[in-house]
Amino acid sequence: MTRPAAFLDRDGTIVVDPGYLRDPATVALIPGAAEALIKLRQAGFVVVVVTNQSGIARGILDWDDYHAVAAEIDRRLAKEGAGIDATFVCPHHPAVTGPCECRKPGLAHYTAAAARFDLDLTRSVWVGDRLTDLEPARPFGGRGILVETGDGRQHRDAAQEAGFPVVADLGAAVALALEP
Repeated sequence: MTRPAAFLDRDGTIVVDPGYLRDPATVALIPGAAEALIKLRQAGFVVVVVTNQSGIARGILDWDDYHAVAAEIDRRLAKEGAGIDATFVCPHHPAVTGPCECRKPGLAHYTAAAARFDLDLTRSVWVGDRLTDLEPARPFGGRGILVETGDGRQHRDAAQEAGFPVVADLGAAVALALEP
């Protein structure tokens, strides 16, 4: 395992989260997100998005909706010179589909990414706006950082009690992750 990864949540971390994002026309990058992704890649991180999309299981959106939104996010990031190396999606919801290993904080997507990209998970960072985005860092020996964008402010106290640093946004998380 040679390279670190930045495991990023999508909604509320990279893009504004209106709740069950299904219309590409409503995609909005959070200010500074593209620049943060560029800095991660320049620093040698593999950029991996891991996203829970329970709206699929709930019938609020379908795979076509999901893919259209993902394509728009990729288009907007590319326009800024940024990109994502891979995205892993959990379409499940325990109340609808039963438990699964891919829904955060489950570890399936992280182990799959580690195998695919030959990642060093101990040097990797997990960034998101909920504790479930950060908790997988612990079993892998990585570092979790909560952003206050999206739902982050609501989880700030719990994150701090759990020992996770809290920062304003993805740009600040990347700055912290890249500190020597």
